[in-house]
Amino acid sequence: MAHVTFAPPFSAPTEVVHQLRQHGYTVLAPSDVARWVGCDLAALMALNADWAGLPPDDFLKDGGRYRRRRHACFVVQSGHMQQVPHRAHWQPVEYNALHGGMERWFAPMEAATVAQPVWRQLLTALAGVSDAVFAGPRAPVPWFVEAHQFRIDTTDGIGRPTPEGAHRDGVDLVAVFLVGREGVKGGETRVFEAAGPAGQRFTLTEPWSLLLLDDARMIHETTPIQPMAAAGHRDTLVITCRRGSFQGADAVEPPALAA
Repeated sequence: MAHVTFAPPFSAPTEVVHQLRQHGYTVLAPSDVARWVGCDLAALMALNADWAGLPPDDFLKDGGRYRRRRHACFVVQSGHMQQVPHRAHWQPVEYNALHGGMERWFAPMEAATVAQPVWRQLLTALAGVSDAVFAGPRAPVPWFVEAHQFRIDTTDGIGRPTPEGAHRDGVDLVAVFLVGREGVKGGETRVFEAAGPAGQRFTLTEPWSLLLLDDARMIHETTPIQPMAAAGHRDTLVITCRRGSFQGADAVEPPALAA
């Protein structure tokens, strides 16, 4: 049986806020991601090499060895970004039935990655759209941002990008960047209404294409990947923006950001 894939429903950068408000999600092609962030696509592509050195995720409850990962946290407001001290990633079981309720201390992102000018541009663009869609007249507000670098590989025959299944993350905005994929099939993105029957399925294949989600309205998952011949992999960058605080912490005042 032939492997069928569906093309992503790309939108223009000027439609990001409208699409999120109207439909709860939007998808951008790589060149439009660069335009929206305010950088060259080459600057985003220059980050890709960092994914080759990701350490193993030691917290997979299914016993798998298919996921590698780094993690970092930031507060972003009014175009200013500040990294906060390294902290555990935590989600309630209501949002992650498999790994919720536990502190997961992943390896921190490399300092050289975070120091790239494009990294600040990327986070401030996400905070800006979060202001426009979620903050209303109170904007700009501090956004508590978590960044996750993932490599899912097929060394053991199959890799699961979302072992917890279809889920929400307990945040306001979810951004899923496809950094790259090599030698794999599968990895179909599925987006569903949280309170309705409508859904969309498509496969991201182009490096630095982007899915943006209103997490309160949409449930999402990515299907497993399998090797096409030798072992392959799928690399993503997942960034979440949340008001009030990081999950797993009491609401706190954000750190002072440089003027």
